[in-house]
Amino acid sequence: MTIDPSLKILLVEDAGTMRKMEAKILGQVGFTNIVEAVDGKDAVAKLEGDDSFGLVISDWAMPKMDGLELVQWLRGQDKFKNLPFLMATGHGDKEYVAKAKEGGANGVVAKPFTPDELKVAMEGAFGIKQEVAPKVDEGPKVSSEGKVHLKMAHIQITDHLALGVLKHQMASGAVKPANFSLETRCMPSWNPVQAALESGEVDGAFILAPAAMDLFSYDVPIKLVLFAHRNGSICVRNRAGKYIKPYQQFFKHKTFYIPHKMSIHNMLAHMYFTQMGLRPGVAGKEAVNVLFDVAPPVAMPEFLKDNADACGFLVAEPIGSRAIAAGIAEKQFLSSEIWAEHPCCVVVFRREIIDQYPAAVQEFTNLVVAAGRSIKENIDQSAEIAVAFLDPEKKIGLEPGLLRQVLADPEGIIYDDLYPVREDLETIQDYMVNKMEIGRPIDVGAFIDTRFADRACAGRKAGAEEGGAKRGSAALKLQDFKEKQALASREGKYLVFTLGEERYGLGILDVKEIIGIVGIHELPKMPPFFKGIINLRDRVIPVMDLRLKFAMEETPYTERTCIIIVEISGRRGSTLTGIIVDSVSEVVNIKDDQIEDAPAFGSGVETGMILGMAKLKEGVTILLDIDRLMHTQEAVEMTPLAAEAEIF
Repeated sequence: MTIDPSLKILLVEDAGTMRKMEAKILGQVGFTNIVEAVDGKDAVAKLEGDDSFGLVISDWAMPKMDGLELVQWLRGQDKFKNLPFLMATGHGDKEYVAKAKEGGANGVVAKPFTPDELKVAMEGAFGIKQEVAPKVDEGPKVSSEGKVHLKMAHIQITDHLALGVLKHQMASGAVKPANFSLETRCMPSWNPVQAALESGEVDGAFILAPAAMDLFSYDVPIKLVLFAHRNGSICVRNRAGKYIKPYQQFFKHKTFYIPHKMSIHNMLAHMYFTQMGLRPGVAGKEAVNVLFDVAPPVAMPEFLKDNADACGFLVAEPIGSRAIAAGIAEKQFLSSEIWAEHPCCVVVFRREIIDQYPAAVQEFTNLVVAAGRSIKENIDQSAEIAVAFLDPEKKIGLEPGLLRQVLADPEGIIYDDLYPVREDLETIQDYMVNKMEIGRPIDVGAFIDTRFADRACAGRKAGAEEGGAKRGSAALKLQDFKEKQALASREGKYLVFTLGEERYGLGILDVKEIIGIVGIHELPKMPPFFKGIINLRDRVIPVMDLRLKFAMEETPYTERTCIIIVEISGRRGSTLTGIIVDSVSEVVNIKDDQIEDAPAFGSGVETGMILGMAKLKEGVTILLDIDRLMHTQEAVEMTPLAAEAEIF
């Protein structure tokens, strides 16, 4: 049984660049009858107007109605309760896969996915059993010479260069292992690496540490034996747009790309933007104003170039440096500036390989450590090896010169200290589980098997453990990040408005429009300060009265009363909201030295809502944090109710 290629597919995805890429992938697997929807509400409208759809492929994180809400709505409709539904999501961790299936999805495909992955997921959604190809007789696992054939997975990033150098050394005859032969499998993204490791298709892998920890938490029989590298990633920002003080405004209400939800990149980006006073994260239950989205690493420069609403990405090299060289991006920081000598990818083996062939695992570990140490000693040769290993088909366009530059950076990737420090992994787990609420806690000691690294990194264990504890403490405090204070600057242009005798300011980049009072439609069961909703050019926008929000006396509206349309954080990204003020007076440019911290009392406004007090010649102006004008829960509850209102 096969899927009819004329099948009509509803593709639901709010990100235009991602939607374009997914439609292209569908075409590559033979499906061209595609209708696109930009969010769950748009999908519902298209489904209600056309009953000929044979499959829905939907993103999870979308405004107005997300993918989980969409599939739950489908399952509640008699005519759609059996319509095949495939969730395409950046939530690649196992917890969210289970949630999607419990909600009614027939299958899940984690972003970024390949044509083959999509085809398999679609067939699974239709209940088509995968045809298992006859198992090719690969011969005995152990050769007649007593060598174990090890199959190791990796992707196309310099983080995995130690494996490439070892492969080159073996091919040239410079290294002749006594206990193993080596087969490397280069995969297009992290998803197939995880799947191959979980299924036993490969014996081990170079894989993201948090992703490996997530697999371990779901009883996948793997053990960490070595770090694959330290440092090695770069954050770049979109070259389009003005990067001026206050710097956080450049990133606010925009999309930021990460390679995987379960990655050190997600963690470090979260730390960076949180330090700036922003609320970063993937779409979910909490309000965010920097929306993290998962994208294929090699496609990130293209995504950044094509999407004006994308502010940047954090990814393993050399992808960021290639984007800079192409004029698409500007360097923001190296990952080592956030957390010096941080781990990222790790080397893991399936437990049965460790148990049955410890001599082979030990020799492999020894040789990877030696290969890592040789990279910085032979940068020119290592760059040439990297091109052949990471881009054998010349599809990425890697050049030795660029790789030499990446490998030579003193603040860049580290290959000569691969000892697996438990404290470093506990730092990752503590931040991601407790601060980001991602993943499940594991017994890190049970996850690591240091026997092999103890021998391979002889003499380094004690120093590594001590250094790991020191680095872990520094990471959470961001003590070494040079631009910390500058990034938190409150300097910039503000729109000044009045409430009674008080002057207030809002960052001008948060302000989208100023209009007079128009007809406001009331809605029930809303906070007292919430006046209702308005229709602004066919957009339904919630409106609140700032006087009531600040517990001031309500007064009649006049010809000077205004509604300021501002952009605030929502649980699926940013959204527009109107705030009613007595009058708008001017736009002023305020310097840092004119701003003082808010007093603990006396302003009549909750201190948490105040960025600072600007002392201007016109009088003291209270600078407001637009995202804190409403508590997170109010923002979460208010916007969906307003969006669902159908009054015009």
